[in-house]
Amino acid sequence: MTENPGAPARTAAMLVFDGMTLLDLVGPQAVFTAAGMQVSLVGATPDPVRCDSGARIEPTATFADCPAEVDVLFVPGGDVSALLSDAAVLEFLADRGRTAGYVTSVCTGSMVLAAAGLLDGHRAATHWATRELLAGLGVEVSAERVCEDGNRITGGGVTAGIDFGLTLVARLLDAETAEFAQLVLEYDPAPPFDAGTPQRARPEQVARLRDALTGQGAALVAAVERVGRRAG
Repeated sequence: MTENPGAPARTAAMLVFDGMTLLDLVGPQAVFTAAGMQVSLVGATPDPVRCDSGARIEPTATFADCPAEVDVLFVPGGDVSALLSDAAVLEFLADRGRTAGYVTSVCTGSMVLAAAGLLDGHRAATHWATRELLAGLGVEVSAERVCEDGNRITGGGVTAGIDFGLTLVARLLDAETAEFAQLVLEYDPAPPFDAGTPQRARPEQVARLRDALTGQGAALVAAVERVGRRAG
């Protein structure tokens, strides 16, 4: 699928963990696979992880046997509060991030990258409802759907993962391969409603989601504050 079919396939290490948002992972994973990349789903252990939707994902590699060097290091979002102080996760990311061609994330995955010290001096995106929390980790926050800052490429919330994946494939391989992957996925969005951002959604819907996140996000707020104190 690439310009040089005889070249080794590009590699991606994608972190998987309990509480992650499934679409954060499988959106870019589908793009990477369609582009002919070799994808490793990397967990702390070989045991299946449970997504926030209840689906289970089985890792294909662990921290111990994940390749030492990869083209892409990726972190999805979801319930990341425990990860912000998980030494094993942060050490793994910091280690692979030192040599990865691209350090990447979708949604609140950028907060984990920040906790691992991989966004120091970089701009990054996250879900619109957690931008203030990402800023609390010392990151310059972008409101872009896909934020490119050197070899740091980060996506906004959830569905932005497909746009992120296509952007990264175009950078890593070429635009033709990214276009082919888009065709494979028949990615031609035409949503029935124009309510996908807080700027265009009805105010009562935005307030409803903010209220829900306030109730569910106490652990995440506390985790961000702990990381901030350590950094200080």
